[in-house]
Amino acid sequence: MSALLCRVPTCTAGLKRFGFDTMMAQRSGRLGASCSRCLSVSARPAPVKRVSIEGNIAVGKSTFSRLLQSACSDWEVMAEPVSRWQNIETPPQTTVSNLLQMMYQDPQRWSYTFQTFSCMSRLRTQLQPPPARLLGSEGTPVQVYERSVYSDRYIFALNMFELGCINSTEWAVYQDWHSLLVEEFGHQVELEGIIYLRAPPQKCMERLERRGRAEEEGVKLDYLDKLHVQHERWLVEKSTEIHFEKLKQIPVLQLDASVEFQRDPEVDLLFPLRTSRLLISYSVLTFRLSSRRRKMDDLV
Repeated sequence: MSALLCRVPTCTAGLKRFGFDTMMAQRSGRLGASCSRCLSVSARPAPVKRVSIEGNIAVGKSTFSRLLQSACSDWEVMAEPVSRWQNIETPPQTTVSNLLQMMYQDPQRWSYTFQTFSCMSRLRTQLQPPPARLLGSEGTPVQVYERSVYSDRYIFALNMFELGCINSTEWAVYQDWHSLLVEEFGHQVELEGIIYLRAPPQKCMERLERRGRAEEEGVKLDYLDKLHVQHERWLVEKSTEIHFEKLKQIPVLQLDASVEFQRDPEVDLLFPLRTSRLLISYSVLTFRLSSRRRKMDDLV
């Protein structure tokens, strides 16, 4: 898998050095020979790939998602279910509770409740079947999720546990039902790749203040610092204890999200290509591994 990651360039401060000419050729319809071979490894309709976009609060996931959706017609972006967290109906009076706000205002009381509900809502999103237009796509159809059931556990719930907002009993219960659900639904929630939008916490803080979401008024830079550390441990250093074997093996594409890609036309062109390369490389690796397994089966 390390060889695969080497073939997928990491986006750093020198972002514009990588592949801009290739992107222009792609946009004008001239697909490279190697990419053509990758995309035609099978005559059958391509299965829908599943990718999550991970990153700190206000790193630019929604902006990046819109960029992907507009650049790639056979990609479907599934937005993070924030509105569900903000509007929970509580019968019989049918009043509405804003659980996101409740969590930020009193994390000691509401963190476990919030992480339970947020994970369930992410699970529902990941279990939704692909739309018909993706199933009939002739390219490489992709469902893209803003975060996943995995970041819910290994970033946000873990962070709240380490902050003492989720106690040890709650953490044990959360991990138990989380593992059960992920194992029960198996391939339905598995990912083929992760896009890590990486930016300094200070940059995220600037964007958070700019977007002005009411629930986030009390968020401090220290909290974003801690979330940044959790992302680095999981996706860069690989030091987070992961409980699902396939999750340990999938490729991670790092993109420098400190750049204002919404306003930079070169970056606007470049990001979708890098993401496509991630999936193409993974598809080729999977195809080769499956071919080897078939040969081994024939020998047996």
